[in-house]
Amino acid sequence: MIKAIIFDIDNTMYSFDRAHKAAMTALGAYVKENFGMKPAEMADLMKKCADIVTERTGDNCAALHNRLLRFQCFLEQIDSTEYQKAMEMYHVYWDTILEVMEPEPGLVPLLSRLKARGIRLGVGSDMTAYIQYKKLEKLGVLKYLDFIVTSEEAGEEKPTPRFFELCVKKAGCKPEECVFIGDSLKKDVIGSTEFGMKGTWYCPEDAVSAGYPVIRSFEDFMRGEEQERDG
Repeated sequence: MIKAIIFDIDNTMYSFDRAHKAAMTALGAYVKENFGMKPAEMADLMKKCADIVTERTGDNCAALHNRLLRFQCFLEQIDSTEYQKAMEMYHVYWDTILEVMEPEPGLVPLLSRLKARGIRLGVGSDMTAYIQYKKLEKLGVLKYLDFIVTSEEAGEEKPTPRFFELCVKKAGCKPEECVFIGDSLKKDVIGSTEFGMKGTWYCPEDAVSAGYPVIRSFEDFMRGEEQERDG
């Protein structure tokens, strides 16, 4: 019996890819105006900065995702000490994400229906807690959640057992009574399945499921549930 369903956030509850593209366009305009750098040059340097930050923090902690650290590194790479601009870049990027992001079709009605059925709902996401809270607030889903887990709190990234252990602990039930839904086959699906949970792949694009349950859309998922009950 399923007692809890846990959702990843980025590219599961909303399209991070679309929002990130818009944010990088806005950031490119800021960098061109303030540093005279072309957007393509900025994009290449930001990739380098992401690698540098990961080398500094390690690859199993939430800090590697911290955009402020990346923008600080960006300034270091161009020999600038105008550190207030790191904060400005941070806000340009995340304010754009929060402005353009929208919940995946069917997400909010699905959460409402699951909540009404008494299923505990949570999120399990890599990333720092503050910005994930801001995303959940913008998506309008905070009121449906019973618990939240970020890799900042867990101290480790998915797919480590420690991360999923905290998810299950907050869910208040056994691993086999938890469904974990996410877009990453390795991190969300295989990782949660190996911990004993029911890993489910959120994959709007056609892809081989590799034997795992797949959700193509939350709207289709709801329709499927209705057909099962009616049948």
